[in-house]
Amino acid sequence: MFERFTKDARDVVKEAVAHTERTGAARVGTEHLLLALLNREGSRASFALTALGLDERREPVRDALEQARRRGGLTQAETDALAGLGIDVPEIVARVEDTHGPGALSAEPARTRWRGHRPFDRAAKDVLTGALRAATARGHRHIGDEHLLLALTARPGLPAEVLADHGVTHASVTRVLYGDGEAKAG
Repeated sequence: MFERFTKDARDVVKEAVAHTERTGAARVGTEHLLLALLNREGSRASFALTALGLDERREPVRDALEQARRRGGLTQAETDALAGLGIDVPEIVARVEDTHGPGALSAEPARTRWRGHRPFDRAAKDVLTGALRAATARGHRHIGDEHLLLALTARPGLPAEVLADHGVTHASVTRVLYGDGEAKAG
């Protein structure tokens, strides 16, 4: 499948791996793919994000991903649901971080020297497969970074929620990339 990736899509994957290495994470996750997409310029995905007004809001998206990482990967919807049960996640995070340090609840292990290949977690693999499906559904022979963006927005999870909170949904990305007449699921 990787041989069908355009240079832009390969660069996104490489940047996601590099981000994983910089943060000391054991696996490449969907949030790393989104962070890599946010760094792109001059590609179809960056065009779509800019057209949807995310150009000026990329930093708040990065901040929202960081906050979710500090909550152990809980989405805002999950945090709100727990609040409805009387569980104050921000208070728990603050207490744990007071005792154990910033990021103590993150799913990432303590920074250690990692040798060799960084594996992709199940969700990130699903996004790569979703990108292939998005491309083939449109009859495209290549998988571009726009297909990665479509797959991230189509799959429930933290990246889709954070993007939706900033006005970027699967439907809006599809509309910007392909117009209203070609809205197919990806």
